[in-house]
Amino acid sequence: MPLALWALTLSAFAIGTTEFVIVGLIPTIAASLNVSVPSAGLLVSLYALGVAIGAPVLTALTGRVPRKKLLLGLMALFTFGNLVAWMAPGYEALMAARVLTGLAHGVFFSIGSTIATSLVPKEKAASAIALMFTGLTVALVTGVPLGTFIGQAFGWQSTFLAVSLLGAIAFVGSWILVPNNLAQSTPASLMAQFAVLKKPRLLLVYAMTALGYGGSFIAFTYLAPILQEVSGFSAGSVSLVMLVYGVSVAFGNIWGGKLADKKGPIGALQIVFALLALVLFALTFTASNTSFALATVLAWGAVAFGNVPGLQVYVVQRAELDAPEAVNVASGLNIAAFNIGIAGGAWGGGLIVAQFGLMATPWVGALVVLGALGLTTLAGRLDRRDGIQPSARSTHTVAAH
Repeated sequence: MPLALWALTLSAFAIGTTEFVIVGLIPTIAASLNVSVPSAGLLVSLYALGVAIGAPVLTALTGRVPRKKLLLGLMALFTFGNLVAWMAPGYEALMAARVLTGLAHGVFFSIGSTIATSLVPKEKAASAIALMFTGLTVALVTGVPLGTFIGQAFGWQSTFLAVSLLGAIAFVGSWILVPNNLAQSTPASLMAQFAVLKKPRLLLVYAMTALGYGGSFIAFTYLAPILQEVSGFSAGSVSLVMLVYGVSVAFGNIWGGKLADKKGPIGALQIVFALLALVLFALTFTASNTSFALATVLAWGAVAFGNVPGLQVYVVQRAELDAPEAVNVASGLNIAAFNIGIAGGAWGGGLIVAQFGLMATPWVGALVVLGALGLTTLAGRLDRRDGIQPSARSTHTVAAH
């Protein structure tokens, strides 16, 4: 694999770290800025909204900008956003910084796959995309727990400074290693994206994505305060629990992909959503015991992101049938749906915490995931009615997030 691809992977690592590290720092930020835990949780929502808006809108608006110039601009914006977070004098400035970095995130992953595939021969395209997205997985396993530890030991501002340094290194690496003559595909207009949103079956998939992913984030956003206030973990131990969670997520992603290959996306999603709802319900009862809480978080990680491969494969399969001229657009909008789910889950979780307390978030999240399971079952029935084989595999390569 060319060195330029490793520069993209480092960029993905930095972006993945800044997205999820906030979860481990919510109690620290809330105490430091004198805001409530639900208000600190909005920092997750605002970032995800920036991604959801940035992915389709800014990708369309920057479609004619040379790829390398756009890539460098995005990493500069990402680094600047994290520097603003580092120097943020208060809550409002930190909110603005989160939106800025979210916008960069959305466009980066929209163009990252095409840049990665243009760096390698056609037969290595899938491996190139997989390597780039490995940066996200590694961020969950190492970047998030390490960033949480840094924030708790030296102040949450230090975490954003560290991530901005990563962004600067990724910028320099991309500037030196990524070639100037990158292939540029025809940009998808905003009208083409709106046309996809008129397809009822694709809207059903987006609803499955938003509910199935968002239900988990109702509780996940407030995992750190649950661990500290209910389970009895020390603030320093939270980073270790996040490490356990990240390792479990890495295995869960692989398991979810193999399950989708074996049972088809609908069958796999039914299993993953059922297990995810079960784990969230279980957390309601296990959170008060340190050992049981740790075991539940381990199980949660294994299924929390296991729905991503099935959802991405299924949206491409549906797009090939309902909007064959806009498969990439449909897949990109599913990325927006993931982030709408994160934003809605974190925001809804904040309302639940304010009204009913921390321990209402797991069982409410489970009910939302059961809603996604119901929609998935409906989609499977509609497919069978239309004579579509549930195990049919897509001919497109997909990547998540």
